[in-house]
Amino acid sequence: MIEVIYILCLRQLKHYWRSKSRLIGSLGQPLLFLIAFGFGIGPMYSRANGGASYMDFLAPGIVSMSILFTAVFSGLEVIWDRKFGFLKETLVAPISRTEIMIGKTMGGAAIAMVQGLIVLSLTYVLGFRIPNLGSLGLGLIFMSLIAIFFSGLGLAIASTMKDLQGFQLIMNFLIMPLFFLSGAIFPIENLPPAILFISMIDPLTYGVDGLRGVTTGQSIFGVYNDLEIIAVLSALICAIGTVLFSRIEA
Repeated sequence: MIEVIYILCLRQLKHYWRSKSRLIGSLGQPLLFLIAFGFGIGPMYSRANGGASYMDFLAPGIVSMSILFTAVFSGLEVIWDRKFGFLKETLVAPISRTEIMIGKTMGGAAIAMVQGLIVLSLTYVLGFRIPNLGSLGLGLIFMSLIAIFFSGLGLAIASTMKDLQGFQLIMNFLIMPLFFLSGAIFPIENLPPAILFISMIDPLTYGVDGLRGVTTGQSIFGVYNDLEIIAVLSALICAIGTVLFSRIEA
């Protein structure tokens, strides 16, 4: 099983690194958000919060955003594989569909982690600092859980679809609200009750809050509560994705 997961994961990573345009293009949006929001809203945020750095607040959210976008669109590979016949070859191999699902999920999560680490490096250039190695280690755990959850979510949705355009429409409709209501760009404490409720059921909220908590000390729900919630949700979505993928027809 480990060998199968490793091969599928490595295949996705190789495909990612070979696509230089995809790698460079995927950095554009996070960099734009960091510069536009960081230097545009930063002075207002500092005045309203006693001189606090908005970059410290924003950076964990943008890192989470880059992981979210990359991970969730890993589901496109299932639709492409189905379209060009590679999925049929994979499904007839003498391995279980659970192994295939786990391998694809880990591959998508690994790519998203690479993307997140690159964006994290960019935030360092723009002034963001992580206090110590322990905080960095816990931050990497949160980043990996965010990557696993949204990679599993993308694959689960893709397992039920055959149309590429339909998948992209659903993902665009889904991921933008998930991102903007997660507290990645603005604090959620003073939101209207209805919007706050939506933020509370947004899985990315706990990933962002946990990552921000371990890197800057700013946490609403508590780091360990965030860790428990995002870990349980990641396991749950992977289980759901495995069930849906087991029913897929090439």
